[in-house]
Amino acid sequence: MLRYLPLLLVLALWIYAFIDCLNTPESQVRGLPKVAWVLIILLFGEVLVGPVAWLVAGKQRRPGAAGGATPWRRDRGTTWVAPDDNPEFLRSLKDQQTREDSRQDGTPIEDPEADLRRREEELRRKKRDTADGPEETP
Repeated sequence: MLRYLPLLLVLALWIYAFIDCLNTPESQVRGLPKVAWVLIILLFGEVLVGPVAWLVAGKQRRPGAAGGATPWRRDRGTTWVAPDDNPEFLRSLKDQQTREDSRQDGTPIEDPEADLRRREEELRRKKRDTADGPEETP
């Protein structure tokens, strides 16, 4: 089993470099056109020259060079705020709660528990009326 390990590692690196090259935007490819890098990876993949060359020289890896920030780094100007300290988030929760606690006509419910009890009583009454059967009119 161990004699197949180097072959599997080479194959994994080859596949990783190929997929990484295909998914990289053209603006982040260095040195050669993207099509040339794909051909180099495919042609020289067995001897690891193509995939290693792509990983070392083909793609811009530094976030400063690409012009964008990476998820694991913060910009110096931005501050991270926890959701429970963020006023916009708290305001959105309050607005959502208000929408949930309002009637269909848009007026707010003063006592949600009393409203729930009233609705349950209406449902019981309707169920009782339908169980008794339809009323006949003369």
